[in-house]
Order: sequence, then structure tokens, then C-alpha cells
Amino acid sequence: MRRLLPLLAGLLLLVTACTTGPGPTPDPKPAEDRWRPKPGLAWQWQLSGRLDPTVDVPVYDIDGFDHPASTVKDLHARGRKVICYLSTGAWEDFRPDAARFPKSVLGEGNGWEGERWLDIRRTDVLGPLMAKRLDMCRDKGFDAVEPDNMDGYRNRTGFPLTAADQLRYNRLIARLAHDRGLAVGLKNDLDQIPRLLPDFDFAVNEQCAEYDECGRLAPFVAAGKAVFHVEYELDTRAFCPQARKLGLSSMLKKYELGVWRKPC
Repeated sequence: MRRLLPLLAGLLLLVTACTTGPGPTPDPKPAEDRWRPKPGLAWQWQLSGRLDPTVDVPVYDIDGFDHPASTVKDLHARGRKVICYLSTGAWEDFRPDAARFPKSVLGEGNGWEGERWLDIRRTDVLGPLMAKRLDMCRDKGFDAVEPDNMDGYRNRTGFPLTAADQLRYNRLIARLAHDRGLAVGLKNDLDQIPRLLPDFDFAVNEQCAEYDECGRLAPFVAAGKAVFHVEYELDTRAFCPQARKLGLSSMLKKYELGVWRKPC
């Protein structure tokens, strides 16, 4: 019987491990607790210059790398929800994690200095890298994330990307954000709205009025999800009437996305 005691103890440990798992892990924020911005919310989108936290709007969209947790906390104290801007479809040579991206996933330039499209087929490489970035947004206290460059398959990236590749990658980003309790917005990528609407909590769009495409964002509004929209070239008189009719959160901005804004 004494010889059996170590064996029985081992079996007990094995059963315990199988039933309890490797140990407690933090649960993501329940889906019902995640922020869900409603149509018509006014917003400020500032990605350059010294941040002005005094704009009287309920939503701020700011760069996730450039701002510390204290900035997010201050905006929260002012009654704002805060969106974390990240580039998830393009590499930026000025980011602190730039060296972690292997050259094999870097494609053609995307039109902005120091930026190159990513090979979004390589989810084995990009998934962990983007997870760390989303960890940063969560840890700084952001409410949501705006993942940029989410339509590489429609551009000359240097890779033979397909619509299916883009759907798979965009859904991965949405899932990673949701796993961390963050709301997530679909940036542009109008062609895939019908298939991606269930995966995203809001939309961010640039220049849909200039290209006569704003009606394609109507499914988000119909689903009770905000559409945060900017124009750069048109006067507000040219796009605000339609934007208000569609229920978009629209404003005129300059390309550098500084403090200046002219809302509808």
C-alpha cells in the first residue's frame, strides 16, 4: 500500500491539473461591458501636434504610441471615451517596435514617409506583434482601437493579397481587440462592410463624400454603430447635409490631423 501512495498522489495531481488548467488568467471584459459608440457622437481626431484635451466632444481618437496612460486618464476625467490609433496593416519605421518586424513581411510604400504595407497573410508573425500593440492600448486604459491600413488588398502592396486574406486579417484584429475588452473600428474597407459588420463596433472613414461612397456606410448606422467620418478637400456645406441625413459623425480636418476641426 505504501508503494501505491506516490502513484495515487501523482494521479490526484494529474486530475487536478486537467480540471483546473494551468492557473488563473485574467478574463477579458465581458462583451456587454465593452463600449459601443452610437451613431451621431461628436469626436475629435488628433494625431499630430500638442494634444488639446479641451475640445467639447465625447470621443477622442489619438495615437496609441505617442500618449501615456496619464493622458487617457485625464481625458476620461473630462468625460471622454478614448480611441487608440494604431497602424495594423502597414509598418512604420518610427515606432519603438519597428525592429521586431522581419523584412519578409515588409512590402511597398503606402504613400506616407517611413511606411510600408505588411504581408497580412503572415498572421503567424503579425498576430503576436499586433497582440502586443493591443496590450499596450488596453494597459493604457483606452476604450477602443482604430486599426489603420485595413484595406491593403486593394492597393499595390508588393504581395498578392486577396479579399479573403483581408477578411481573415481584419477579423483577427477585431478578435484580438475584443479579447482585451476594447471596442474596434473598421477603417475604410467599404467593399467588405457587409461581411465585416458583425465583427466591428464602429467605423472610421476618410473622404466618403468626396468619392460619393457615404451611403455604403449606412449598415453601420442601421445596426446602431457609430460612423466617425472626416473630409479633407470639401467644404462642410458640400457634405454635412448628407452626413446628417445618414447619421454620420462628420467633420472637416486638415491632412496632418492636428487640433483644428470644423464639425457638421
